[in-house]
Formats: sequence, C-alpha cells, structure tokens
Amino acid sequence: MILCAGESLIDMVPEAGRYRPLAGGAVYNTAIALGRLGMPTAYLWPISRDGFGQDLLRPLAEAGVDTTLCPRSDRLTTLAFVTLTGGEARYAFYDEGSAGRMLSPADLPEIPPEVSALFIGGISLVPDPCGAAIEALAQRLAPRVPVMLDPNIRPFFIQDEAAYRARLDRLLALADIVKLSADDLDWLMPGASFAEAAAALLDKGAQAVLQTGGAEGATAHSRHAPISAPATRVEVADTIGAGDTFNAGVLASLHRAGALTRKGIAALDPETLGQALTLGTRAAAITVSRPGADPPWARELDTMQP
Repeated sequence: MILCAGESLIDMVPEAGRYRPLAGGAVYNTAIALGRLGMPTAYLWPISRDGFGQDLLRPLAEAGVDTTLCPRSDRLTTLAFVTLTGGEARYAFYDEGSAGRMLSPADLPEIPPEVSALFIGGISLVPDPCGAAIEALAQRLAPRVPVMLDPNIRPFFIQDEAAYRARLDRLLALADIVKLSADDLDWLMPGASFAEAAAALLDKGAQAVLQTGGAEGATAHSRHAPISAPATRVEVADTIGAGDTFNAGVLASLHRAGALTRKGIAALDPETLGQALTLGTRAAAITVSRPGADPPWARELDTMQP
C-alpha cells in the first residue's frame, strides 16, 4: 500500500466570475490519482469536521483510498484561491491555524506494516508543526520503505526560508525518488542545470530524479543515462494537479513493476523508469485537459490513444 502524507485543501477556482470550490492539495491529488489508477493507497492528513471536510473525504472514498489514518479536527479546512494566467495556476492560501497545519509529530498514528512506500511533498513541508510531523514520518519510514518527494515549492508560502531549506536538505537525503519542475529547480539550486542538480541529488542517495517540463515531457536521471518520455498533446484547460497526477502515474507504474520495495528501488533500470515516465505523462495529459485537479481513472488510460 502506498501512503500519501500531506496537505488537502479546497481550491477556490475562478469560474464565470465566481469561485467554484474543488477538493485539492498536492499530496491529496496524488492520493486520489493513485486510487483512481487502481493502486492500494492510504492517506494521512487531518480532515476538518466542517462542511469542506466532507467534500475532501468523498473523492477519497470514491477512489478507494483508505482514510483510516486521517485524524478528524474541529479546526477549519485550508482554502487556496486560484488565479489562472494563460492556463497556469497561482495560489493564495488561507491556512493559519487550519486542521492540517496544526498536525504535530505527537499526532502521528502507528503506520501499519501494509504500507510499502511513502509519498510526501507540497506546502505541508513548509510550516510547523505540520512540516515537522511529515519530516518525522519520513524519518520513521525511510529505513524500511521507498520514499518519493515532490517539494512543489511555492515561494510566496515560505516565511522562514532558511528553516525550509534546511528541512528540504534533510528530506532530500531520505528520498529515493525526487521530482522537480523548472520552478522547483530555480528556487532550490539557482543557476544550476538540471543535470547538475540531478547529479547532486543522486550523490545524496536518490535513486532517480525526475524532471517535468509540461509540454516538453519528462526526463529521468539515475545511475544510467538519462531517459525521456514525450508529453501527450492535448488541449489544455488548466494545469491544476498536473504534476500531482504525474507523480501518481510514476508510482503506479513502479508498483506494478514490483519496484516499490527497498530492493527494487535500488535496482531501478532504464526500462522500468521509462515505463513510469510514460504512464506519468499520459495520466497528467488527461488532468490538464479538464478544469481543476481531476485525475483520470484507469479505464480512461486504457482507452487513451498513445
């Protein structure tokens, strides 16, 4: 079972001069996408008892995601107001004192032995106490299961840059798979090429560093020569949830290949990585073709033209 631990929130998406509330959050989106792809998936993040909390739980249940590990909270759900410019999404977060943000290391539940991989990332890594909680969870699980990290960096959300950089440095040393966009790279390692950044992360212990580039497709850097997968051409509605869905496609492909184990992740080969990139880009293409974070179901990928 793949455990996704990190933020859920309500995306307030502009529509016909108003805002439409849609369930979202980077790690939440990846959990939904994994469930829709038929993967055994669990989710860990506090869910508010407010009305928006029910809106978050419903898609998880429909996708078959296990929410047993999710504490319930009387605090409010985080809201993210979305601005779309040329299809690209920008966010303003209303998060102070929210249900998720107040997750502390002491609140972490026991993780069942069925969990075989961990996915983390997004804004849940930034503030405390929730950032410390996710870091503690990664430290606890990394010795026994593969960890994938997508920092999905939002600079405007970061108040203590030094502390956040230090946390990312520690987490990058734990991660087996790291996914970075061009924006992530510019913030994390200004002036570095992706090849230089990948080499540094591989030296830290990563087994694969994934580079996403929207219409340019995706590239995997590992101990082998870099390999790439082209993007599937679609008419873009918006990019909300694209990277999150890509992450799910990668994890789903690796799970199906038996590579999401400590032994399997250490022996990643180019063919397995190439298949993972392909599923990731194909799944992301469906998401960007429709409004909001609406990842595909497995049946949609089965009927999608290559």
